[in-house]
Amino acid sequence: MDKIKRFFECLIPITACNLRCSYCYVIQRENRKNKVANLKYTPEEIGKALTKKRLGGLCYFSICGAGETTMQPQLEDIVYNILKQGHYVNITTNGTLGKRIKAILTKNIKYVSHLHFSFSFHYLELKKYKLLDEFFKNINMVKDSGASILAQFNMCDEYIPYLEEMKKLCVENTGAMPQIAATRKEENSQLEKIELLTKLSSEDYKKQGDSFKSPLFEFTMKNFNVKRNEFCYAGDWTGILDLSTGIMRRCYSSYIYQDIFKNPNEKINFIAIGKHCKSPFCMNSSHFMSLGVIPEIKTPTYAELRNRKEAKWYSETMLKFLNSKLQESNEKYSKINKLKSTLIGRYDNTIRYFYRKYKNLKK
Repeated sequence: MDKIKRFFECLIPITACNLRCSYCYVIQRENRKNKVANLKYTPEEIGKALTKKRLGGLCYFSICGAGETTMQPQLEDIVYNILKQGHYVNITTNGTLGKRIKAILTKNIKYVSHLHFSFSFHYLELKKYKLLDEFFKNINMVKDSGASILAQFNMCDEYIPYLEEMKKLCVENTGAMPQIAATRKEENSQLEKIELLTKLSSEDYKKQGDSFKSPLFEFTMKNFNVKRNEFCYAGDWTGILDLSTGIMRRCYSSYIYQDIFKNPNEKINFIAIGKHCKSPFCMNSSHFMSLGVIPEIKTPTYAELRNRKEAKWYSETMLKFLNSKLQESNEKYSKINKLKSTLIGRYDNTIRYFYRKYKNLKK
């Protein structure tokens, strides 16, 4: 059975999108430039840099654009060159561009059991542009191909009058209720203060989503604004990777980086964050923590948070892979390696301090 060795949260900085959701972090930050990303490396070079041998085993790559991911012209080739290494890939999409989704499936039909699509259910925009039928048609096209699916929506105040409609539509078209993602205020890029995008209290906000019985939402809310002080293996077992530049950082709050595409024969400097994370909480706990980046914390698996068993959203291959944990394929650090991560963590925090100070002076 395939088990996960490493996880990479991958960004393609495309800002083009055919929808304009008010809660989108790009909209909140007023960064909707409607441009595709310029790639420094070809899809073939990306694949050669991400071999199973170089990364130590089978990895999971979750690809998301700052706009609509599937608008990036080279996406099917990027996905193909990662999948053919044996890895597993997720693509986050608004689900409206059927031709682009079909092109990805066609290019990668040989590896479709390793392919996962996260469909964002932007109900009001889909309704406004009469794209609901197209959205669900594309979900079922992906599922019928043998790939895995997830349907989820961002909980926010504007959806509250429509929750029952959304639930009914998703059950009728996918066999189950959608999962829910908590939505943050993003206009404040400073990590010290994170708030939910709602006028409700946290308790009332959570109550709105409870009827969906969404493990994803429950887990995210449980960990929202909970500072983690345990030893975290982000940076070794996981990474943040910009597919347009090859720049890999240890985690969102890390300022140490390496271009891992430049020389595919060069050793990648994997080193854990340890106890030096400066984020107020795990910013993407449903990915990192569910995969076991903090092994001493018991969590549901990645698949348990997302799959709807009654509707069989996941293929058997994907289900088995994403029910595995990172600690099953990786060794915990010795005292010497923990000391090394501490020293590098102090260096990272020094860089972070001066970078933020410089940034504030420029304002």
